[in-house]
Amino acid sequence: MERIGVIGAGTMGHGIAQVCAMAGYAVTLTDARQDSLDAAMAKIRANLDKGVSRGKVSSEVRDQALAGLATGDLAAASEGASFVIEAVPERLELKQSLLRAVADIAPAECVLATNTSSLSIASIAASVDDPGRVIGTHFFNPVHIMKLLEVVVGADTRDTVVQRVRHLGAAIGKDVIIVRDVPGFATSRLGVCLGMEAIRMVEQGVASPEDIDKAMVLGYRHPVGPLRLTDMVGLDVRMAIGSYLARELNNAAFEPPALMRQMVEDGRLGKKAGRGFYEW
Repeated sequence: MERIGVIGAGTMGHGIAQVCAMAGYAVTLTDARQDSLDAAMAKIRANLDKGVSRGKVSSEVRDQALAGLATGDLAAASEGASFVIEAVPERLELKQSLLRAVADIAPAECVLATNTSSLSIASIAASVDDPGRVIGTHFFNPVHIMKLLEVVVGADTRDTVVQRVRHLGAAIGKDVIIVRDVPGFATSRLGVCLGMEAIRMVEQGVASPEDIDKAMVLGYRHPVGPLRLTDMVGLDVRMAIGSYLARELNNAAFEPPALMRQMVEDGRLGKKAGRGFYEW
């Protein structure tokens, strides 16, 4: 049984750990905070129980997943692992330091994967002695439901690493797209641009958030509108990504509008704060 270490037990990390365990991998989830680990395990159990009650997950798969899941420290997640996937906040220095620490513990053939929606894979990989083993694995929230896995190939990423991650994606039930390491990749570049324009439309009084979202859901068959999605991701998170893309791509279309900056300053961060463009 192949072993996978997942670093970071937040929204993305616990979802990644769940789908890997459901696919039969032995998974060790780690986090700097024990309360985050406890909360993550509770959420995974709740997700699996809900899946069983709805007939989406068999009781056998649920029991297998829970039996294959463990928590531990960074060493426990790294030792003997075939893959280590970090899913910590979007701070370059944090991701660099974690992968550097993992590289010192994990086997030489272990793939080092970073779950990032915008940061440069080459910059993250520069922190380890062998950047060829580093690759981007951009999962989508909620991980156990969303089918897409955006695989981002750095300048030094080896072809064998790409193929191994393709295989992992298929094993955990994801449809894989391969993207070159450019700012925003494919998904964030398109999604954030749309989101910023939607916010500018609210700012200019073009239409209400509800009607702008309805236009994209009913007119373009998006599963969720750009403003509701911004609430779900977090206005602070999207503002940081937008600022980064505006700078890296030299494109004002990604620049966060004044309305967004004011909402973040006021603590209207979206779903996690209970209010953003919507009340949650």
